[in-house]
Amino acid sequence: MYGLPVFEYLAGNAEEAAVFNGAMTAMSSLEAATVADAYDFGGIRSITDVAGGVGLLLATILNRNPHLSGTLYEVGHVLEAAKQGPLAPLGSRCNLIAGNMFESIPPGSDAYMMKYIIHDWPDAVCIKILQRCRAGVTSGGKLLVIDHVLPTGDEFSPGKIMDIEMLLFPGGKERTETQFRDLLAAAGWRLSRIILTASGLSIVEGVPA
Repeated sequence: MYGLPVFEYLAGNAEEAAVFNGAMTAMSSLEAATVADAYDFGGIRSITDVAGGVGLLLATILNRNPHLSGTLYEVGHVLEAAKQGPLAPLGSRCNLIAGNMFESIPPGSDAYMMKYIIHDWPDAVCIKILQRCRAGVTSGGKLLVIDHVLPTGDEFSPGKIMDIEMLLFPGGKERTETQFRDLLAAAGWRLSRIILTASGLSIVEGVPA
């Protein structure tokens, strides 16, 4: 209808992008604390949030873990909004880096985190993103993919509704545990555990294979 993929359209339409970014931040306001509560960040010193919007999730985690430093990696037009966002009070504990995750990922972090990112894309695209994270992670580091993990039965799951949305808009999908395991393995990671949060999202933890 609009002649462009959804994220390319948003990059060129500031008003619509502001609505989208506001919606993502509103969702994170409900979910960020549940992620920070569910995961032990004690063994991690540095974390990069890949395509982390204006930084609410990262700010929540950094505020609860004073030993952590963080990097928000986002496209330029989103990063401009992030400069005045939740990360601003954290000062030198957080870097803002503009870039394209399809081309590069900043190296050198103990953990790479992605919330509502992997579900946007088909497997071939996700593998390339995850491979770049694998290449950049420090020895003994972690991958944290925060998405719905679909049950295999016929019972209702909010993730199944999200699965339809991903099919219709960006062309991605939600995944089962087996699909996540295979996806991570194809990119050089091993799925180590899945942690269900109080919001219904799960933290899919990977370690270098």
